[in-house]
Amino acid sequence: MTTRLLGPAATPDRAAQGLELVRIVTALLILVHGVYRALAGGVAPFGDWLDGLGFPMGIAWATAVTAIEWVGPVLILTRRWVFWACLAHMGILALGLVLVHLPFGWFVVGAGRNGVEYSVLLLTCLAATAWAYRPGRS
Repeated sequence: MTTRLLGPAATPDRAAQGLELVRIVTALLILVHGVYRALAGGVAPFGDWLDGLGFPMGIAWATAVTAIEWVGPVLILTRRWVFWACLAHMGILALGLVLVHLPFGWFVVGAGRNGVEYSVLLLTCLAATAWAYRPGRS
């Protein structure tokens, strides 16, 4: 019997369970973001901000993003259209990364503030989940 220095290798079941945890937590984080925006009255200011950036119909875009942040996580949590919900959120997050966080650099806290690192983590979690639930997967 040999002992592994770095611990046991992940089994397919444990790897799948870990990915399921990533799917659930990522969906909940996105859901909380959209719910808070809606309940705190943040949709209109978000729309005004988008208008200020030159987006046509900023309030409509802000409402759509917020709705996707409510519906998409529910789809992900219930394992319905997971791939497509992840892609929608990845598009929203990628745009937010460029428009909001990239000007502040990498770090969210510590060596910087409001940077891209959290967005990169969420994008990676969504990409892993989308890959696991991609259409045509057997």
